[in-house]
Amino acid sequence: MKKQTPNMDTAFLGHPKGLSTLFFTEMWERFSYYGMRAILLLYMYYAINQGGLGLDRGLSMSIMSIYGALVYVSSVVGGYISDRILGSRRTVFYGGILIMFGHIALALPLGLTALFTSIVLITLGTGLLKPNVSDMVGDLYGPSDTRRDAGFTIFTFGINLGALIAPIVVGWLGQNVNFHLGFSLAAIGMFFGLFQYVVEGKKTLSQHGMKPGNPIQSNELRGIITKVILGIIALAVIIFIMSLNHALNIANIITLITIITLLLTVVYFVIMLTSKKVDSVERSHVWAYIPLFIASAIFWAIEEQGSSILAMFAATQTQNHVLGLTIPASFYQTLNPLFILIYSPIFAWLWGKLGKRQPGSPVKFSMGMVIAGLSYVFMVIPVVMFGTKSLVSPLWLVGSWAIIEIAEMLISPVGLSVTTKLAPKAFSSEMMSMWFLSDAVGQAISSQIVGSYSQNEAMYFGIIGLLAIVAGLILVMFVKPLKKLMQGIR
Repeated sequence: MKKQTPNMDTAFLGHPKGLSTLFFTEMWERFSYYGMRAILLLYMYYAINQGGLGLDRGLSMSIMSIYGALVYVSSVVGGYISDRILGSRRTVFYGGILIMFGHIALALPLGLTALFTSIVLITLGTGLLKPNVSDMVGDLYGPSDTRRDAGFTIFTFGINLGALIAPIVVGWLGQNVNFHLGFSLAAIGMFFGLFQYVVEGKKTLSQHGMKPGNPIQSNELRGIITKVILGIIALAVIIFIMSLNHALNIANIITLITIITLLLTVVYFVIMLTSKKVDSVERSHVWAYIPLFIASAIFWAIEEQGSSILAMFAATQTQNHVLGLTIPASFYQTLNPLFILIYSPIFAWLWGKLGKRQPGSPVKFSMGMVIAGLSYVFMVIPVVMFGTKSLVSPLWLVGSWAIIEIAEMLISPVGLSVTTKLAPKAFSSEMMSMWFLSDAVGQAISSQIVGSYSQNEAMYFGIIGLLAIVAGLILVMFVKPLKKLMQGIR
């Protein structure tokens, strides 16, 4: 029998068999990450005699946001290492190892030392794994394969399947038994993901990702090493100056990371736009990508506050005793993936049904931003009606998540897909890192504003929601110019 080419492979739900391997690898990785995230905020601000670290609530929410930003900032490093040094297959494996040990660190009762150690390990590990898994999904499809958006939607389904199970299992164990046992279960989840990736990857993944797509040449090595050393020295000098001025504290470190994240974004776009390895058509694609990047950052600034603002709302302002049952606050983190799982088949069918008649990526992004803004405008209602001291029905959180996950279906899988389509050949993995960097920018900005939430909750939800809606409407005005820059790519 003639062997099928990757473009003709329909072994997994009408898609290439390799999608199955990457589906389950990312499912287990997200199980570990979202399981940890479901209890981390609670672990940080719970009193020491309750098994927590006893940190300030506002500071805990800022740490959650900047942690998320760091995770996605590191994807830039992961994309570079994949493109220039290791190739995607090995980069993903090493990333999984670091993530597993990061969860093991949290499983140890070593207080702040374990917290910051885990942040470093999980940050680096996720940066190596996440963008490259997504890039490998894109490699399963040919340039004109109309299954691509549907394939990424199925892949997103796998992400959210792991994220759905994790808060229930890890959350219950962490809140009702011991936080450290919950973190241990997250580590076990990552182990399962690694095992599946290695065993099934040998059978279903091509050799495409075994070598770097744009390997470092010997004449480049000295310059790269010099830049790395200069970067380390500059960071050390900044930290030293902060220390001399008695400004070396967690809040200022968070601000420093925010500034670095924004600067890194600008630098990366400049590098791609000025690189001699990028031709005129690819450069036009990068210019088209910039407004989509900004739109994505605005969306993620709201969506990712589910683990900080909405998590705090669930723990402190929601009636969690319903019909004789107690709902652990961590369980609300299942609402995000639950609605994604509900919506994914609908959107996969819709895009498949519409085919070439479906709206282009810029239109989908603008619709997503407007809907994301509405999810926060919706949260103004219970705050105004009942005040900040009363416990409100869980249905308000359910409604808010139900709205914003429609927005995520319009932005997240579509963003993954359009990133692979607009990526310059020499920056394929690094362009995927830019997609995750948009999440980092959103969360970095979020880390600077979540502290104002408790000052006026109604105003907080209202202003952020309206800003997202206005930004979405502005993007609509740029749809035609973006289509021209995208040169036929939808």
